[in-house]
Amino acid sequence: MKDKAEPRSRRKYDSRGKLIITRVSLHEQVVGLVRQMIVSGTLPGGEKIRVNELAQELDVSMTPLREALKVLAGEKLVELMPNRGARVAPMTVDGVKELFEVIAGIEALAAELAANRITDDEMVEIEAAHAKMALHHQHGERDQYFDLNRKIHDMIITFAGNETLSQIRAQLSIQAERARFLSVVSGTHRMEAMKDHEDLMEAFHARDSKKAYEIWRQHLISSGEETCRILKLWENETAGDDHIPGNSELNSTG
Repeated sequence: MKDKAEPRSRRKYDSRGKLIITRVSLHEQVVGLVRQMIVSGTLPGGEKIRVNELAQELDVSMTPLREALKVLAGEKLVELMPNRGARVAPMTVDGVKELFEVIAGIEALAAELAANRITDDEMVEIEAAHAKMALHHQHGERDQYFDLNRKIHDMIITFAGNETLSQIRAQLSIQAERARFLSVVSGTHRMEAMKDHEDLMEAFHARDSKKAYEIWRQHLISSGEETCRILKLWENETAGDDHIPGNSELNSTG
């Protein structure tokens, strides 16, 4: 498999270079690892999952991997094909557009609520995460930038203090995360996204809920538009093919 998924710093390896997975909650760990490989594009959309190779890479038996694929099928990240194995679910322009129409409204509402409810300690916490993300952006460290970007989005949901909103957003978060990862490919978009994050910090400081809503809604809409732009480019190049580019292919895009 090309373009190994997670940074090695987030995994543990033995002296032979084999990935170590503790046998406590093995099933959940396999789900998490394969999910991250899909979100990051290491397992590209539309690609058939070679389960034997993947099991060997993760150093697990086929049973927990097959169970993990069932869970990921429930999250609509994997498609199980009778008698033909499984493939990574492709992303489509129409699907991404519809997703971000919804997620932009949900997360913008969260930002509006958080602007009024965020505590001083929470403000310190989110600003620290923002500062670290800005450094990764400056150094061109895309994976670390994305991890902190995701953390900040999650913080805003938490600081909104609305359990119903959190539950609704959780149903869409994996799909949104996958699409947002595609959008960070563009250096220009990352610069615009950083400006949005900075503006949101200012709105939180000012307790300006209206401004926070507007900034964050446009931030999510722009992410969706950038993802659709990348998908359209790829669809034009691979007409009739559901395959979505992986990391190495995305690095050469626009």
